[in-house]
Amino acid sequence: MNDLDALLALLTPEGRALLDEVRDTDPARELAVATRLRRDHPAGLVSAALGQARLRQRAVAKFGAEDAGRMFFTPNGVEQSTRASVAAYRAGRFKELGVASVADLCCGIGGDAIALARAGIRVLAVDRDPATAAAARANAVALGLDDLIEVREADVTEVDTAGYDAVFVDPARRGGRGRVFDPEAYSPPLSWAVRAARTASRAAALKVAPGVPHEAVPDDAEAEWISDGGDVKEAVLWFGTAPGTVRATLLPGPRTLPGTGLPDPEVRTPGRYLYEPDGAVVRSHLVAEVAEQVGGGLLDATIAYVTADELLPTPYATAYEITDRMPFNVKKLKALLRERQVGTLTVKKRGSAVEPEELRRKVRPQGPNAATVFLTRVAGAPTMLIGHPVR
Repeated sequence: MNDLDALLALLTPEGRALLDEVRDTDPARELAVATRLRRDHPAGLVSAALGQARLRQRAVAKFGAEDAGRMFFTPNGVEQSTRASVAAYRAGRFKELGVASVADLCCGIGGDAIALARAGIRVLAVDRDPATAAAARANAVALGLDDLIEVREADVTEVDTAGYDAVFVDPARRGGRGRVFDPEAYSPPLSWAVRAARTASRAAALKVAPGVPHEAVPDDAEAEWISDGGDVKEAVLWFGTAPGTVRATLLPGPRTLPGTGLPDPEVRTPGRYLYEPDGAVVRSHLVAEVAEQVGGGLLDATIAYVTADELLPTPYATAYEITDRMPFNVKKLKALLRERQVGTLTVKKRGSAVEPEELRRKVRPQGPNAATVFLTRVAGAPTMLIGHPVR
C-alpha cells in the first residue's frame, strides 16, 4: 500500500476507528497489537494505522500533542514540515503586513497553511505530490480550517498567484542523496522562487536552509534567520518588507536583533565572561551587534565567541563566567576537573577538531559538581576555557 492509498484508507470510518484504537500503542507491543488486529481488519489497513500512529508520535515535537493527535502525515511530511511555533511567528508577520490571502507553494502536509489560517488569512495550499496534498487537505478538515484553506494538487510553477496578496514558497531541499545545499538545486530552484516572490502584490517569503550563503540573498530581499529554543530552524527571504536588511529572530518571544552594519569586533584578551551567541545570530553575521551590547570583543578573529569583563545579560547570547584558561592539554584538564570534583562536564567547541565525547572519555569526570569547557582558539592558539553558565 503506497502513501496515498494508506492515507485514503485511514480516512474511511473503519480506518479512523482503527487509528483511535492504536493511538497510544507502545512500540514494544506493536507486533502483538498488529497480530491481534489483523484477525478483524485487512493487514494493509492495520499496517497503515500503526504507521500513522508512529508518525503522529514523532510529530508531537513540532505540532504539540493535541494537533499531532488529529493530523495526518507522510514520512517526508513529518521530517520536512515547519515547526508550529515558527509557522505561527511567520503567519504573524504576514498579518502585520496587512496580508489577507497567501498562495502557499510547496505546502507539504500543511503546517504553514494551518498557521496562516489560524491567523485569519485565506490560503491556497499547493503541492504536486498526491499523498502530500491529500494529507494537507485532511489536516485542514481535521483542524476545522477547511473554510480558509483550499488545497490543490499541482505543479507550483504552473499556478497563477495573481489573486493573492502574498506568496510563500518552501522549496524541497532534499534529493535522492539527502540534503541539498545548492539553492539552485532546490525543487523548484531558488531563482524561480525569487521570481515568483517578486510578482506578489503585497509581500512574499521564501523559506531556505539556514546555511544559505549571504551572497545568494537578492539585494531586494530582507534575510531573517530563526531559531527556536536555541536551535536554528531556517532562514527566510522576505520581499516587500525591508530590502537589503538582516535580522536574527529567537523564539519563543519573539526577540529580533536587527543588523546595523557594524564592523567586525576587535580581538581582545579573554575577560571574566564569555558570551556564546545564539545560532541565528551567528548565521546572520550579527555577532558584532551582540559584542556591542555587552561591551566585548572576540577571542579570535575567526571564532564567534565574545569575551567581556562585565556581565551585561542579552537575550541573544548565553553568558558564562570563566574561572580558568589554559592551553589545550588533556592531562591538565583532567587534573583540574579532579581537583574541582567535576562529574558533569559540558563540552562546547568552535575552532577545534576535538570531539566532545572523545574528550569526556579521556578526562573521565567524576564528582558532584558541574562545569563547562570551551575548546576554541584565543588569538590563533588552541585554548581551553573552563567556567559555568551565569544564572
